Amino acid sequence: MDLLIGVDVGGTTIAAGAVTATGEVVLEQRVPTRDRGPGRAVETIGALIDAIRGEAAHLGHALAAIGVGVPGPVDCLAGRIGEQVPHVPELAGRPLAAELAAKLALPVFVDNDVNALALGEWTFGAGRGARSLVVLAAGTGFGAGIVLDGRLVRGVAGFGGELGHTPVKFDGPPCWCGGRGCLAVYASGRGIAEAARARVAGHPGAPLLAAAGGDPLAITAPLVFRAAREGEPVASSVVDEACRALGAMLGTIVNGLNPEVVVITGGVAESLQPLETRIVKAAGEYAFRRALALTRVAIVPGDKRTSMRGAAALAGYETRQAARKGKP
Repeated sequence: MDLLIGVDVGGTTIAAGAVTATGEVVLEQRVPTRDRGPGRAVETIGALIDAIRGEAAHLGHALAAIGVGVPGPVDCLAGRIGEQVPHVPELAGRPLAAELAAKLALPVFVDNDVNALALGEWTFGAGRGARSLVVLAAGTGFGAGIVLDGRLVRGVAGFGGELGHTPVKFDGPPCWCGGRGCLAVYASGRGIAEAARARVAGHPGAPLLAAAGGDPLAITAPLVFRAAREGEPVASSVVDEACRALGAMLGTIVNGLNPEVVVITGGVAESLQPLETRIVKAAGEYAFRRALALTRVAIVPGDKRTSMRGAAALAGYETRQAARKGKP
């Protein structure tokens, strides 16, 4: 049985798995991103793939291709990772696919990690069987990926689908991307925590601050969601803004792209799951009623296995695309 290797490159951990055609992760390994020292993530990726390949060969499996998801924009036409990869800066500007393909003698495909996630949900997950899908990945930051009519939307230089940095409030607070009022400011883990910290600043008696042991830096997104469930007013207002911001973005997606499925995933998704009805209701303030009614919204918490499947789905997608182009 031929397997695909999916590699998820994170700021702290690199995970690789061998994935079947049905999305089952049959082998996996994870190592710290700095396992071989600072600035050597490429060597770590190569060694991890070699280890998985050795295990697969021992079990009698061949490998068809490798997909790699990285936390930054990728210019697939130019074959290079973009210049903004803050979590793994040594990858910036590198032709990673070509470097790995030369070393491993296998087809290698590299893309933004949330583009890979979108392909994973479309191929193996909540969007399986759909023609069009949008993935919103609410983690520490906020990424997104778009599949329309069976094709991944990348844009001219790999910035297609950056919906996390689309404004939901034109006069909102500055975002770390340089924009203002972005969805990420309101609905990412970092944005939720920073908004809560700002609101308790100067209020030493705030219950939310007390819940954090008096340390503003101990206010995290999970703590905010937990406090909101208990009725704490500052946390409740921050969570309300997150739901309304997600609703506004769903309205933009539904009216602008009219996909069959929208998947909300990422590290914050588990906290958002109980709020799904509230988020969809907020979307109703912005979306065409009929279009929203025909859109299936699924909140699906993700993990490293989901990311591995996404990277493997990228390899499968690109292999199929290449085969189609090769047809007369």
